Amino acid sequence: MKPNIKKRSPQPQPAAIKKNRILPKPSLSRLRAKPSPKKRSKTQVYWRNWGSRAGQEDALKQDITKEAYQKKALNQLWVKRASSELLHANALSYEAASKGYVHGYCKAAKLPIPDWVLMPTAGSVGAIVSVMNEERTIVRVLEQLNRLPLDEIIIIVNGSSDRTLERVKAHSHALIVHYPEPLGHDVGRAIGAKLSHSDILIFLDGDFVVGAEKLLPFISSIERGHDVALNNITPYLPPFSQWDSVTMMKRFLNVSMKRPDLNANSLTAVPHALSRNALQHMGYAELMVPPKAQVNAIMGGLRITAPASINVVSVNRIRKINMGRNNPVARMIIGDHVEALQFAMKSKGERIVFPDIIRKRKFLEGEVSCR
Repeated sequence: MKPNIKKRSPQPQPAAIKKNRILPKPSLSRLRAKPSPKKRSKTQVYWRNWGSRAGQEDALKQDITKEAYQKKALNQLWVKRASSELLHANALSYEAASKGYVHGYCKAAKLPIPDWVLMPTAGSVGAIVSVMNEERTIVRVLEQLNRLPLDEIIIIVNGSSDRTLERVKAHSHALIVHYPEPLGHDVGRAIGAKLSHSDILIFLDGDFVVGAEKLLPFISSIERGHDVALNNITPYLPPFSQWDSVTMMKRFLNVSMKRPDLNANSLTAVPHALSRNALQHMGYAELMVPPKAQVNAIMGGLRITAPASINVVSVNRIRKINMGRNNPVARMIIGDHVEALQFAMKSKGERIVFPDIIRKRKFLEGEVSCR
């Protein structure tokens, strides 16, 4: 039998109190929860308006609805319309102009306005993602990649015991390569590179999301003639006294190869981009040991830069194998750098690129005669 509970009728509030009731002031946390939208600078407004007008004009001349890949077709129109200075301008101006172009074109063509991010190249661009047990993040990673007019997306699913494979199949038309056993991120990237055909390749991981706009500087750098575009993690590093052994090894390798300008930036970190020329020079197998591939690129005279900074230091997923000072991942990366140094010493000599100016070793190479 249900208990018979009578609800207490609300007592009427005196009119005077109702009229003069004072609402509580919003707390500081509530005020901070709703940040005001960022205002565009005058330069950004100018370029967005320019892009919008250009898009409207091109919509009257070219119809992308007849194209099988409309996103790519619009990107080709954009590259033809934009000057080389704009294509390689600062990120904010480029983003404002390209987004204005998408908006202007689609509005004039009476098409739904998509959230596409146009790339500063007419060449082919592919993305390679190596994933293992990333069901929580892989969909968002793919959503960002799908905003770009990429020519190919290659996903290497390896050693996953969760629903990563199912999520990739459901949210992407990518080329999916599945291995039941774990391969390691570096081997996965090497396999993806070998299967690729694009002129420019972007390498990512599936455990954290990088916005499509943040990948543009890497693409632009390769388009302008660089062969390797590294992620510049320098702004996110602590003082030197607090560096871990992996960061020190990255820095030591670059200094040993007379590239101190690269600081601790490495092919070990993602995102990074490679040109087709870099892949042909280094070979796909070299990517399985990223520091060795980097040494190969430096010795081969390839053009290496670090055009953008994406914070992967704080967002990197914590796992059992990468926790602690002497964890397995750290030992593997340090071993990779030792292997890279050994490769350089075999190719260039024990001192690599540093001359032996004063020490005359040749006098001890033969027999020493004494009178």
